[in-house]
Amino acid sequence: MKPVTITELNNQLKSLVDTHFEIVYVKGEVSKVTYHTSGHLYFTLKDENSSINCAMWRSNVKGMKSPLRVGDEVEVFGGVSVYVPRGEYKLIAQKITFGGIGELQIAFERLKEELKNLGYFDNKKPLPQFPKRVALITSKTGAALQDMLRVAKKRWLLSKFYLFDTLVQGDGAKESIAKNIKKADEFRFEDGRGFDLIIVARGGGSKEDLWAFNERVVADAIFEAKTPIISAVGHEIDYLISDFVADKRAATPSNAIEIALPDKNELLLRIDEMISSFNLAFLNILHRKEFILNGVKDGFRRVFERFSFYQKEIENLKRLFDKEFEEILTGKGREIESLVREFEKIMQNKISFINSEFDNAIAQILNFKYNNVNLLLNSFEMLNPKKRGCIEIIKNNKKVKLKELEIGDEIVLRDVEFRVRVKVLNKEME
Repeated sequence: MKPVTITELNNQLKSLVDTHFEIVYVKGEVSKVTYHTSGHLYFTLKDENSSINCAMWRSNVKGMKSPLRVGDEVEVFGGVSVYVPRGEYKLIAQKITFGGIGELQIAFERLKEELKNLGYFDNKKPLPQFPKRVALITSKTGAALQDMLRVAKKRWLLSKFYLFDTLVQGDGAKESIAKNIKKADEFRFEDGRGFDLIIVARGGGSKEDLWAFNERVVADAIFEAKTPIISAVGHEIDYLISDFVADKRAATPSNAIEIALPDKNELLLRIDEMISSFNLAFLNILHRKEFILNGVKDGFRRVFERFSFYQKEIENLKRLFDKEFEEILTGKGREIESLVREFEKIMQNKISFINSEFDNAIAQILNFKYNNVNLLLNSFEMLNPKKRGCIEIIKNNKKVKLKELEIGDEIVLRDVEFRVRVKVLNKEME
């Protein structure tokens, strides 16, 4: 027997495997999941006793609604192939189904859990009581739009609706929904205000038909919007990611309008009840006030009678007061005249005494100052340079002493009458 090369052996095995295992359908538990930068998916599928390496090419990975995780129970449809350079075989997956539960449901539950942990379902914004401008994110050809407008016409005529025609099913639907939510949220009218409310709506359909409202990009757009949003997708039994993230869920598009708008008939009935209650309360108030007014009239009459009595008393007291006050003023006037005369007498004596004291003080001061002046004159006469014969020595325009002179210095001798320029010829100490 002629030996074969490793490559030939692996090629033979590949042909055999490709022929007999072109289509396989296996189930197992996922481990060692790797999403490669190329877009391909690599994972290991195992049961209690064995494992097999698996791969899914990028083109098939794009069709998966939920990412694969370690521990998932899955059913894999595909084929077995041998990688010749390494002599390894792999299960090449074409479709992966999650353990008896639909892939869409798995994706829904996982995204719901992730968004809940991120706080997407918290901090709901309150809906306006009387919205003036409402943005409708839905298809212009769908029944949902007509249902909403029909209900709005019956309930409330003061709101204006603005349609953002949106693709709500199929390829590109999630991007269309998210884009129009963002567009409506950022839209501003001429007065600088935006929409009071946004309604994201779609009629009923299969889980696949409604899936665009379960996408993360739609959830992000709703969560990031500053405008309150109502999610009204499908029927009452349908719950979507948009319902959990929105500020309010409506069972149907029609129900969204019922939630968003007040009912004019209910308001009119309430107004009628308020008017009736007001009229009844007003009549009761009038009756109470009439009773109080009659009591006030009787009280006022009694007060007027007492007022007349007190007025007469006041007039009598005023006359007595005027009389006594005049007598008091007369007596006080006499007392003041007596005090004035006594005061004038005392002040005259004090002024005479003060004048005498002032004259004596002035005489003493003048005598003291005269003596001081004489002393100053005598001192001046004693220190007068004319009488003492004093002179000043000037050198370089400055007064100096004899000890500061040097032989040869030209100096000026000055007294009160003369100036003499001289030259120092000799210098000796006494």
